[in-house]
Amino acid sequence: MKIIYCCYGGSHSSVTAAAIHLGMLPLTRKPTGKELLSIPYFDRQINKDHGYFRFMGRDEYGNEVYIIGKHNLGKYFENILRQIAQIYGIDQSQTVIIDTMPYVNVAMMIGGYTSRRLGIVSLGRPIVIMGTQNAFFKIAAMVHRLKVTIARGNSDGGTQ
Repeated sequence: MKIIYCCYGGSHSSVTAAAIHLGMLPLTRKPTGKELLSIPYFDRQINKDHGYFRFMGRDEYGNEVYIIGKHNLGKYFENILRQIAQIYGIDQSQTVIIDTMPYVNVAMMIGGYTSRRLGIVSLGRPIVIMGTQNAFFKIAAMVHRLKVTIARGNSDGGTQ
C-alpha cells in the first residue's frame, strides 16, 4: 500500500505526520526543535519542490510512506491523483491520501510562510517549530487512527 501525506508545501504537517507514522518521533511527548529538524524535508521544501512525491520510508506493515506539497490545489489534489490512477489502471484501494492541512495552526502558517516563502529562516523556523509542537498530539492522533484502520485492512479510513 502507498500512504501519501499532503499539505500546502510538503514541509511541515505532512512531514511531521509521515515521521510519526514511521516512528521517527516520540509519541509520549512533544518533539524538540532538534528532533523536528532531524526529519528529512522538515522546513526545507521550497516552491519548486511542490508537486513532487518524496519517499519517507516503509512502515512496520511494509507500506510505502510519501509526502507531497499540493500548493493551491486544495481538495482537487486527491481527485486529480485518483483520476490519474484510474487512467493507468492502478488499484486505488492500495493508495491512501491524507490531507494534513486540517491540523495546521496559525503559528505553522506564519512560520512556514516566513521561513519557506520569504526565506527568513531565522525568524520563521522557530515559529513553525512551536506551531508544530502545539499541533503534534492532534497530528499523532490522526496518524494513530489511520494506522489502526490500515491494520484492520480497511484502506479508506483516514482519507479526508
